[in-house]
Amino acid sequence: MKYLKKAIFTEIDTVNDRIIEIRRDLHKHPELSGQEEHTSSFVKGILEASGYIIKEFDDHFGLIADLKIDDSVKTVAIRADMDALPILEQTGKEYASEVEGIMHACGHDSHTAIALGSAMALSKFKDKLHGNIRFIFQPSEESKDGGSTEMIDGGCLDGVEAIFGLHAYPYLNTGQIGFKYGVMMASADIFTIEVFGISAHGARPHEGVDAILVTSMIVNSLNHIVSRKIDPLHPAVISLGTIEGGKASNIICDHVLLTGTVRTVNESIRNNIPQMMEESIKGVCKSMGATYNFDYKFGQPELINHDEMVDILLNEATSIIGKDNCIDLIDPVMGGEDFSEYLQLVPGAFFRLGTCNKEKQTCIPQHNSRFDVDDDALKVGMKVLSACALKILDKK
Repeated sequence: MKYLKKAIFTEIDTVNDRIIEIRRDLHKHPELSGQEEHTSSFVKGILEASGYIIKEFDDHFGLIADLKIDDSVKTVAIRADMDALPILEQTGKEYASEVEGIMHACGHDSHTAIALGSAMALSKFKDKLHGNIRFIFQPSEESKDGGSTEMIDGGCLDGVEAIFGLHAYPYLNTGQIGFKYGVMMASADIFTIEVFGISAHGARPHEGVDAILVTSMIVNSLNHIVSRKIDPLHPAVISLGTIEGGKASNIICDHVLLTGTVRTVNESIRNNIPQMMEESIKGVCKSMGATYNFDYKFGQPELINHDEMVDILLNEATSIIGKDNCIDLIDPVMGGEDFSEYLQLVPGAFFRLGTCNKEKQTCIPQHNSRFDVDDDALKVGMKVLSACALKILDKK
């Protein structure tokens, strides 16, 4: 395996310039969740040229790409997401988005390019591999439902024994990776609240039920749940993202719509929060003479890495970039990531790929109009993912 890994790393070095070109091309042509048609076609062409068997879908633009050795041996998977965000790019880079109001502000262009580079390099040594390698190119990671379930329903994990994925991370320097045992990222749920009052003239508020006033009390009450009803040693977030209500300045509002998100890293607390929220909403509405609808949808679960897979990740990354460049992230973050759905079904590990280079201005947070990835990080991602895949296939 040592000599095979060295040969694959040499191939990665050889294709690196091409992968940078691919990443920049993808960056120029971003597509929103569910609209990744060009990206999918572009990726498919590269994979087919490298000898992969491609599975496409009728209802979305995801791809499953197999480098198949033998159905009787192991299969390891590597996942990349492909969608962009509705943000107007302001990086000023020569490869900036050419699509008005859409950009790769989260690094999915780099994830796709890294997976393609790994796929190209590994395909050169198909005859020497001890198992099958599958690449999952996933759509709609940024959508509220997440594209991972579509890929799982389409069979992307069939026969897979382990899975690895990464995410560009501007909080670590280029040349570093971040790892985490156990819970790495929060669950991500969404909710909708409708408050129904009674309209009246703005000069005669006593004749109506003011849905805006009721809503303001609900907002205040919901914000007390985390601070007063949940153990402070277990992080949780309840955030209201939108409030819509009212038709005119002189009419007592009779309907308000609120939407928001809940993030937790404890499944028991997660399951209790909807009841806590409804108790607060119901109590306020009853006291004010209003009614309500409350809809709570459980989204992606916590992202929980498997210890054995993190061991493999850490050992392989250490041999590539050195122990000092492998950063223990220690605490989970409250962001969500639908890679968690894969980890519910298959052992695996997700890690952060450092992309911060101050001279190149690539230390800007994700979902920002000036976000960009340092292309020097791509090679690190390719080598770590490829090494992890090889280790799984080589395990007895």
